[in-house]
Amino acid sequence: MFRLRGPHGLIRLIRRRHEHQAFYIALVPTRGKKTSTTVKLWELPEGPIRDDSPEPEPVRRKKTLTRVKSSELPEGCDSNESSEPPPTRRKKTSTRVKSSELPESCDSNESSEPPPTRRKKTTRIKLSELPRGPIQDETQSPEPARGKKTSTVKLSELPESPQSPDDDEPPSLGPARGKKTSTVKLSELPQGPIHDESSPPEITDNDSRGPPYPTVMLQAWRNMRKFDNCILMTRVGGFYELYFEHASEYAPLLNLKLTAKKTNAGPVPMAGFPFFQLDRYLKILVQDLNRYVAIAEETPNDAATMVKMGGLMHDRKVTRIITPGTLIDENFIDPYSNNYVLAIHVGQQDTPDTGLPADREALDCGIPTPPAIVSAPLGLAWLDLSTGHFFTQLTNLQALSAALSRIGPREIVLDQDFQKNEAHAIFAILAEDRHFITYSQQGALTDVNQWTSFLEEDVPDSTRDSFTDDEVMAGGLLLNYVKDRLQGMSIKLQPPQRRHGMEVMSIDKNSLRALEIKQTMRDGLFRGSLLHAIRRTVTKSGARLLNDWLSAPSTSLDVINQRLDLVACFIAHPDLCDSIIQLLRRSHDAQRLVQKFALGRGDADDLVALANTIRATDDVVSLLKPTTDGDQEQAQSESTQDNEQSCLEPLAARIDLEQPLKLAQRIKDAIDEESIVYRQEVDESEASDLLTLAQNIVASEGSQDDASLLPKTRKKRPSSLRDYYGDDNEAWIMKPSASPPLQQLHADLNRLGDEKTALESKYREQLSAPSLCLKWNPGLGHFAHIRGKDARTTMDVKALSSSRSTRSFHLPEWTALGQRLDQARFRIRREEQRVFQSLRQHVVLNLVKLRRNSIVLDELDIVTSFAKLAAEHDLIRPQLNDSSSHTIIGGRHPTVEGGLVARGRTFVRNDCLVGGGPQAGLIWLITGPNMAGKSTFLRQNALITVLAQMGCYVPASYAEMGIVDAIFSRVGSADNLFGDQSTFMVEMVETAQILRQATARSFVIMDEIGRGTTPEDGTAVSYACLHHLATVNRCRTLFATHFHRVIDLAAQEGLCDPTGIKTAATVQTYCTDLEEDGKGGFVYVHKLRKGVNRRSHALKVARLAGLPESAIDAAQRVLKARLEGDPGSGDGHVMESRAADAET
Repeated sequence: MFRLRGPHGLIRLIRRRHEHQAFYIALVPTRGKKTSTTVKLWELPEGPIRDDSPEPEPVRRKKTLTRVKSSELPEGCDSNESSEPPPTRRKKTSTRVKSSELPESCDSNESSEPPPTRRKKTTRIKLSELPRGPIQDETQSPEPARGKKTSTVKLSELPESPQSPDDDEPPSLGPARGKKTSTVKLSELPQGPIHDESSPPEITDNDSRGPPYPTVMLQAWRNMRKFDNCILMTRVGGFYELYFEHASEYAPLLNLKLTAKKTNAGPVPMAGFPFFQLDRYLKILVQDLNRYVAIAEETPNDAATMVKMGGLMHDRKVTRIITPGTLIDENFIDPYSNNYVLAIHVGQQDTPDTGLPADREALDCGIPTPPAIVSAPLGLAWLDLSTGHFFTQLTNLQALSAALSRIGPREIVLDQDFQKNEAHAIFAILAEDRHFITYSQQGALTDVNQWTSFLEEDVPDSTRDSFTDDEVMAGGLLLNYVKDRLQGMSIKLQPPQRRHGMEVMSIDKNSLRALEIKQTMRDGLFRGSLLHAIRRTVTKSGARLLNDWLSAPSTSLDVINQRLDLVACFIAHPDLCDSIIQLLRRSHDAQRLVQKFALGRGDADDLVALANTIRATDDVVSLLKPTTDGDQEQAQSESTQDNEQSCLEPLAARIDLEQPLKLAQRIKDAIDEESIVYRQEVDESEASDLLTLAQNIVASEGSQDDASLLPKTRKKRPSSLRDYYGDDNEAWIMKPSASPPLQQLHADLNRLGDEKTALESKYREQLSAPSLCLKWNPGLGHFAHIRGKDARTTMDVKALSSSRSTRSFHLPEWTALGQRLDQARFRIRREEQRVFQSLRQHVVLNLVKLRRNSIVLDELDIVTSFAKLAAEHDLIRPQLNDSSSHTIIGGRHPTVEGGLVARGRTFVRNDCLVGGGPQAGLIWLITGPNMAGKSTFLRQNALITVLAQMGCYVPASYAEMGIVDAIFSRVGSADNLFGDQSTFMVEMVETAQILRQATARSFVIMDEIGRGTTPEDGTAVSYACLHHLATVNRCRTLFATHFHRVIDLAAQEGLCDPTGIKTAATVQTYCTDLEEDGKGGFVYVHKLRKGVNRRSHALKVARLAGLPESAIDAAQRVLKARLEGDPGSGDGHVMESRAADAET
């Protein structure tokens, strides 16, 4: 308590504290009575509170007099006085002062004491009439004139006075609410500018006291300033709330009600939602809008911290920053694909003297960049926080696009210092693919040995030495970024695996799109893609591994044949295959389950799921062992079967279940699964009621206190330890037998429960109230409750609450017993947490084994799905070797065939013998009508190659092919308006990449090169590409064209022989055809035959497409007139075919 000398005598200031603000209660003596006035802390005049303990000389009061000391004025005047002026003599006369005659400024340089002033009556002055500037000491003011005695002042009419730039203190008083009137003393007027009510005052960094906001908003404001590039969500009880500009900007996007929280600094925009809807809004912000979201959770303060922070019960610090690439266990994370975040480190050889701006422009336009730029080393490092996978790779600018297409990162991290180098050619690649880019500091993790704390086990010496400097720098950048996003959360990743570009087939982004491997080219849908056609996996982790295999087929014969052997084994043993599939359905996503525990997360449900997965793995091993260790006599009699079954031995040997089985048994003995299921059912049944209540609370002007005024919903199941004390039949997480202390605690709780039952019986008999029951709630504590007619028989009992039919009152015995029950329940919860933490620790100790076992399950899931797929669609095992042949007999398109079968049609099979020798030819030049299946034939052979090298059976009657290191596709056409590229420019850029990058082991498909320009230029470009592939690249190529002149040019160069006389040629000609019935009808012949078809039948396709007959007739007249006017414009074959087209 403080004392303050005031105009009415001695004022006592009693400080009161609330969680959100501190205030003083001023006891002001007035006419012999003490009246209380609540004064906000920031409303007090500035300067120290003086303690004038000696009583002043009693004065005679006449009406309402006010004596104002200059020492009591706010510190607007910088006075050099070292002591207060002597008290003045009071006179009976009063002085009325006009505000217009008040001085304009205060001169604080006077060194002499001010003259004594006369006593004045209390004067009511309009604040609008007050002078601008700081308040002067009235001892230095001129003789005041007499004015009006009283004046009504509106606070909205307060003048705005400029604040001195040297004054670092922010205003301590905000605007008043509305236009209410109030009498304000001159000495109590605040100094500083009056802020606009529509927006809160600006908060400066040098404000030591903080702004006049409630504590929760003050904490939110500080977190917003610290994480200025993030959207802040603050946990307040059962809600997450947004404040200030975040609420104003994102509440409409999230479809949240925007309200205003009333504070002393003015209304603050606010929006919120229930805590259990966090994933819903994170999906919108992070996944859909690509925003960073900072989560500030509530953490209870200990006793010492509460004292230090003025009694604040909770602290709200940012515990995690969620970005598109750092998702862990959110509900909206894609379960069927990895969520990678990738870091790129650009080597030092990327800044030649030519200058980067020209290089980027050249790359945008498809012009070859200087070799120093293209071959500059790039270090890649990527990881998936949800599974713990960690990879590195060394690449260059030329191969970066293909690597990004294979990895598919959700977020790319670059060095913060590299942000200034906007002209670097790498930004053109990233912008073209529209990747989400984040900049981060490199940090100090520049050595592989410094990664140990982030890994589940040390990196082997052989692997450590294989990392290049660029890979290490990229890995350090990535780990430093993830560490910052997780805000100190523990990380346990798998040791980094180094990927080599030659280990997998390269499929660039254009080929992934054109071949529709993961999504359709036109609509971007999953249905209709190759992945949709072949995916039969039953686990989510198996689906993710299948996605990786499809994105990067292997180039190792050993790896491919091992996978094919497993598929063959399960095809030969369908019963074993079905049994394993059923066991896999019982397992869970072990990769992500284990990673949750590695990050310090995970709950009882995850423990149960992990235990079920371990038991399913044990059953799988028991099925594999009889197959590998079966009847030896039968195995010897069937050598083929023995060869097929022998491939399962190394697979079963990779599974280690010794310690995991013990862990699963501990989890089974400790966790009460029935209780968990019961709790989930209760939570789901009451979720809608809780959501309705939460929406009403948020809509009530942002005040949590208004919740008590809302309609009550039915009783919600307790959600905290304290709430659990009110229930006798609790759903405990652990079984009583989980530990000896827990078993003893449950015995004590049961004994106390028996005492409660006995006490209830005692008071029922004593009060003759059979309906009496002993209860607890937060408001009343432990009390006895009586309902019905029994309530009228206990009228002599002092009631806590009562109604017509109920009565509640305290019983000392029940209060004491209830406290003992509370303590027993609390000790049980504490012991349960100890047991739960022990189980989590055992999961972490078995981290490596659990992850290795889960990888085996994923591989089993894929190969068993391949076996089912082969049986369903009549697929055959391909034969792979190191040759350059591509021999496919009776090949089919894996996705087109399914669509035709669904419509009741059959697919026409075709052979492809490209690269099989001189007579087979290295390049197939294909001609034929539109809609006759040329593009389908090109794509199906590329897809068969992908399926074969990922270890899957293929849709053909026979398949033998050499290993392919890369697939290049130039199929279809589209412009790139975002990159300022026309259709023909896009075509030429893709073609240039193929001609520069294709090797002798590549497989290339090209469809109608040059069609985006004039026929003459298109013919020249098409022939040039064919000539380059045949003479320079010399790779297996399927080349389709409508420029028949290309064939003649190739024949003149000796590359092919359209007549068929010369069988051994680099380029072999094949075609499709169209058969007419002579009555205007026709049918396409999709079967390829050797030769050249110079008739495209374009007008027939136009008629099928629905062009008006008038347009068809006009096209025929133009075509016929052109042929008649220029009879020498081509050879006889061309003229004949065009004339036939014009006649039809």
